Amino acid sequence: MLLVIAAVNFVLLVPIAIFGGVFCVAWLLLDMSTKKADVAEQRLEMLSDPNARRSRNKPEMNAGEAMARAFEGVAPALSKPLTPQTEKEASKLKQRLMEAGFRTETAPMMFLSIKLISAVVLLVLTGGIYIFIEGLSTGTGMKAIIGGGLGFYGPEVVLNFFVKGRKKAIFQGLPDALDLLVVCVEAGLGLDQAMRKVAEEMKTSYRILSDEFGLCNLHLQMGRQRSHVLQDLGIRTGVEDLRSLASLLIQADKFGSSVATALRVQSDAMRVKRQQIAEEKAAKTAVKLILPLVLFIFPGVFVVLVGPAAVQMVQEMFPAMQGK
Repeated sequence: MLLVIAAVNFVLLVPIAIFGGVFCVAWLLLDMSTKKADVAEQRLEMLSDPNARRSRNKPEMNAGEAMARAFEGVAPALSKPLTPQTEKEASKLKQRLMEAGFRTETAPMMFLSIKLISAVVLLVLTGGIYIFIEGLSTGTGMKAIIGGGLGFYGPEVVLNFFVKGRKKAIFQGLPDALDLLVVCVEAGLGLDQAMRKVAEEMKTSYRILSDEFGLCNLHLQMGRQRSHVLQDLGIRTGVEDLRSLASLLIQADKFGSSVATALRVQSDAMRVKRQQIAEEKAAKTAVKLILPLVLFIFPGVFVVLVGPAAVQMVQEMFPAMQGK
């Protein structure tokens, strides 16, 4: 009985979802087309508000910027059903977005809105396509729900991809950045000036790491303590090596030890770690090659080597077949 009720609900869900999606799109289009103030009201607003007068003198936004502004306006309402209920979940989402490079205040709302929109769009598209092909049935409702689930979790996969790529770029460029920091510090520059020099010199080779050091320099210029800036650098990027580097620099500054020596030791340790990772990947290569060798290379080699011998054996064992 429960299965029958669930099947009926699935069948009814697809046309309701399609109607809701079409209604929302039509409502947004009508709202954008009718959202134009009267000319007299605009002039009165300009005369009463100097900021509006200055904004009118600015160049007009293009279509992409206008769509981004409109999306930012509707993002709070769209993301409200998916907003984390606890502070721990909200901070975890914000940390993931920061590790991916999205640090604005509206980034969590935008991300949750994208998840909701992609889920609804794929639900409507999948349901409409399968209704057109197969007709209205229980299987159509299940496929539509599966499509909506893929649309809901797709942004999570893309976000994880961005996080891994950013961490990998930072990890690869960090030893070179440490070497440059050592050179600058040993040449007589302070740590702040050395970080600024590294940010300038590494813009073309490691842009992500250069941006992170540039943000640290901006925080230092604003008057924040160096220890807090270094701790934020490790937390913001999510890279364990940067966290250890921040702790090392904080301890060297606190106890008055040589910063250049600490940086050199950390640079050597990171190079050894990167070499060990490369050796580990090289050792795994032989194991990873077994499957393609067995499936794609060994059959061809077997046919080339054993094929002529097999033909000759057949001819010797069955001479009647040779006469035919």
